[in-house]
Amino acid sequence: MMRPIKYPIRLTVEEQETIKALVSKGKSSARAIRRANVLVLADENRAGGRLKEGEIAEQMQIHLNTVYAIRKRYVEQGVNPTISRKKRATPPVAPKVTGEMEAKIIALSCSTPPAGRERWILSLLADRVVELQYIESISHETVRQVLKKRT
Repeated sequence: MMRPIKYPIRLTVEEQETIKALVSKGKSSARAIRRANVLVLADENRAGGRLKEGEIAEQMQIHLNTVYAIRKRYVEQGVNPTISRKKRATPPVAPKVTGEMEAKIIALSCSTPPAGRERWILSLLADRVVELQYIESISHETVRQVLKKRT
């Protein structure tokens, strides 16, 4: 006796159209296309009926757990979150320069340059920011990015 599937997939006509468009255009990432294809193969409303997890994993050359995870995510969140990549909540590395730090660097760049200099240069600004102990270390490129006009 077969046990019922914990996360059954029954795609609506709209979802099938969305997936078909995504796969046929080929503009999406390989991961998104692979996930979309897994959804199609696991769909109970499919013309030939759904495939078993093992068959899907073998046909798509992915792990059985991946098929299970895609099924689960579809049932819990829907088509688009399942296919697309989840956005990170925080960046992998926290920004070194905060808004307060940017203000200090901009204010310093507007001040009078040191004696013997006509104007500030990026490396000189970077050295002065460290000298004034605003930050432990900073590159001239980071200073340039702070001073660059943003639109």
